[in-house]
Amino acid sequence: MRLALFEPDIPQNAGALLRLGACLGVPVDIIEPCGFLFDDRRLRRAGMDYLDQAEIARHRSWRDFAEARTGRLVLLTTAGTVPYCGFAFAPDDILLVGRESAGVPQAVHDTAGARLRVP
Repeated sequence: MRLALFEPDIPQNAGALLRLGACLGVPVDIIEPCGFLFDDRRLRRAGMDYLDQAEIARHRSWRDFAEARTGRLVLLTTAGTVPYCGFAFAPDDILLVGRESAGVPQAVHDTAGARLRVP
């Protein structure tokens, strides 16, 4: 399983998710452009000492990520139709979260193998 962040806006949120990935042993994909410099001190502060332990793959664009990914894309979204708590996850799933300010564009919604509702 992997966690993917689509063009994150807030370095503290990205840092917290990178910390989560490091703690759980889940690789994290960062799909750029980010709304901050990747070496932002707020990112490092939120990630604490775990960033060095995180397995991070940076992708310059959605296209680069889409070409590199394997596994089912599972979009976590308020616009989803399936509750996340009743979904059967697979080991090769990629859990995708959108930008804090705008989510993901429709084209990304259209490529997701599942769209899970997150209140």
